[in-house]
Amino acid sequence: MTNIPALHTTVTGSGPGILLAHGATGSIADNYAALAPALAAAGHTVVAPDYPGSGETPRATAPLTLDGLADAVVERAVAAGVETFTLVGFSLGTAVSVRAAARHPERVRGLVLTAGLARPDRHADITLGLWAHLLERGDHAAFARSRTLTGWSRRHLNGLPQAEADALLTPDPALWPAGSAEQTALVRTVDTTGDLPGIAVPTLVVATTEDELLHPSHSRYLADHIPGAEYAEIAAGHVVMHERYAEWEELILDFLRRHAL
Repeated sequence: MTNIPALHTTVTGSGPGILLAHGATGSIADNYAALAPALAAAGHTVVAPDYPGSGETPRATAPLTLDGLADAVVERAVAAGVETFTLVGFSLGTAVSVRAAARHPERVRGLVLTAGLARPDRHADITLGLWAHLLERGDHAAFARSRTLTGWSRRHLNGLPQAEADALLTPDPALWPAGSAEQTALVRTVDTTGDLPGIAVPTLVVATTEDELLHPSHSRYLADHIPGAEYAEIAAGHVVMHERYAEWEELILDFLRRHAL
């Protein structure tokens, strides 16, 4: 956990633990604004930490590492008195969740992995490299465009009212986390392929089949290499919580009920 500050964390609800792991250039508020209260209402204690540079967590003073971030989110749950939990990870959060399960198997009871990856393919690496380049140059208008094109499905984006589409392209750096560059850099380095065969807890993998950032083949790989993993698909782009939230929530709640997690 070296150089990773204590993550700003909210804890809500009561019951079996859920630990949330959000995506790069995102936050708990952006990725889990609706799901976190739904999980709490369903009888769970929900621990929701923001990564360095997201929400109210300060930026890290050194490059992020997957081990460090996995340890940091687990530490926040334990500090909140939640000794064991199911990890719900989105995008980068799926790699954080898998690594946390590999490093802390005594604490992880289950995994829900949405729109995720074990390691980036060339297409994702080029896209993320472009993001890093634009953020370094301070080209926020171009970054907003690239983030929109890769975050939303073509179908959903084309169907948005003009005002909503225009809002996505607003070149205001305050609209994305201050730690976006560091989080993007981390995604380009993750590799959990060696962790997957050792995962021994109930796992649900949710593929977003219209994803322009992380092709659904990434999710298929996770499901194929985690023993006993369940696999489901949602016809949505990367930010499934903004496109097909109700369907996503139901998949997750049903999985948790069936496995008594």
